[in-house]
Order: sequence, then C-alpha cells, then structure tokens
Amino acid sequence: MSDPHPARTPDKEDKRTFLRKLAEFLHPGPDSTAELIETLAEAEDNNIIGAESRVMLEGVIRMADMTAGDVMVAATRMDLLDIQAPMDELINTVIDTAHSRFPVFEGERENVIGILMAKDLLKLRRAPELNIRALLRPAVFVPETKGLNDLLRDFRGNRNHLAIVIDEFGRVAGLITIEDVLEQIVGEIEDEFDIAEDEGDIFALADRTYRVSGDTPLERVNDAFSVSLNGVDPDQHFDTIGGLIAHQMGHVPKRGERYSVGGLDFLVLHTKGGAVKWFKVSPIADVDG
Repeated sequence: MSDPHPARTPDKEDKRTFLRKLAEFLHPGPDSTAELIETLAEAEDNNIIGAESRVMLEGVIRMADMTAGDVMVAATRMDLLDIQAPMDELINTVIDTAHSRFPVFEGERENVIGILMAKDLLKLRRAPELNIRALLRPAVFVPETKGLNDLLRDFRGNRNHLAIVIDEFGRVAGLITIEDVLEQIVGEIEDEFDIAEDEGDIFALADRTYRVSGDTPLERVNDAFSVSLNGVDPDQHFDTIGGLIAHQMGHVPKRGERYSVGGLDFLVLHTKGGAVKWFKVSPIADVDG
C-alpha cells in the first residue's frame, strides 16, 4: 500500500558543494552598482561573457538610475511643426530633418497639440480634403523625473515611441524617443548616414568632395585639408569641427545649412540630438567653380 503522505521533494535540488556554499557565505555578491559593474568586468576578463554583452549589461544597470531628463533632446533643439504653416513648408521641414515623428504646435511652441507621423503626410496627397489636424495622434507627456525603465515599458505597451518631456512647472523641457532609451543599452543605433569606425571620420566622395563627421578633431581637419582653423576665434578653444561651426553660426546647425570658413565650405548633411553628425566639405575654389 502506498504512503498516503509521501515526503515532498524540493522543486529544485541545490547542487552546490559545501565549499561553494562556504565561499559564497564568506564572499557575498556585489551590494552596489559599482561593485556589480566591476564584477561584469571581471567576468569579461575571465572570458565568461563577451565585451558586447558586458557593455549591454552595464547599460541596463546604469539605466536603472537614469531619468527622461538625462537623455532627452532639449526643447531648444526640438524640430516641431506649426499646424498653421503652409503645406510646402511642412514637407520641406520633414525632408530636411529626416525624422519619422514630429510634435505639432499651435500658436506657441509650448502648446503641443499632437504628434504627426511623416508617412501620414502622404495621405494628404491622395486625399486633399483631409487636414493635418485629422491626422494628428495624441501626444504623450512625461515628467523629467520619469525613470527610463518605466518609460521603456510604457513605450512598449502603448506603441507611442515619442514622448514630450515636461519640467516641474509643466513647461515643455524636451522630447525623448524609444531610440534614445534603447541607445543607453545597446549604444548608438546606426542609420543610413553612419559608417564603420574603421572607415575613418573623413573620406572622399565621388564628386571630389568629402564627408566629415561633426566630432572630427579640429587638428585632423587642418591636416587633411592643409588649412588652419585654430585661429578662427583666438578667444575660444574648440576640440571638434562641429563645435567650431556651431559657434561660428551662432546656433545649432540644421540639415541643408551651409557655412564657409578657412577656405572650406561646410554643408550640413545630417544632424542628430542637436549636433551635426555629418558635413559635406568642399574647398571654396571648387564651390565657386
């Protein structure tokens, strides 16, 4: 006859040895973020995890302490659409900035009334009787103090991949996208303008012009083009060509803008996060010719 009350077997047998249990008792796991990150570095050194895995895990750990205000695009750098602007102006803005989503305001820039998907503008071409207001999607507003972990969960749940960040007074402080959050984990997400690091930050194009990344050191630009841009503003020191051009223009450059300095013509090809990603550079003599 079988035992009506058989002994319960544990759900999972603890297979750790006595020495392993003793070692874990004497040397408990990390109790701070810094120690945990140090442990990940040791794991990489011991070939337990790869370098990319370590970087991603560190990103996840660090992100736990970050907020929307830490990674947002500031309000002064936001590309917005005015709902009262002519259609041609709106389309030009969409093309020049190359974003897929745009906050739309009415009256003042602070008055964001919705989000416009760039692809929805195509509907106006097919159905002119529609108006932009009918195409707007609700804007999502989050406080600067919103944790990135919570924000990522919201993005995944509501399928709104852009949020307007507001400060403690209810004013627009900036915007943040799901890409901004994910980049804290996986690093910068490349787009069609990005090239591999080993291809360099200055390279020649077929039309005898050059593509130059905005974070190229100024000295490298001087050497590559046999110019001297260090003395353009003796009272200021610039590490990168993007910093110099932005200072000379007096504002954050936008795609399509052009500026000439030191015998070179700089055309802004692409911007991201309020900074120039790529310039197209030509000697001024070639431009004039």
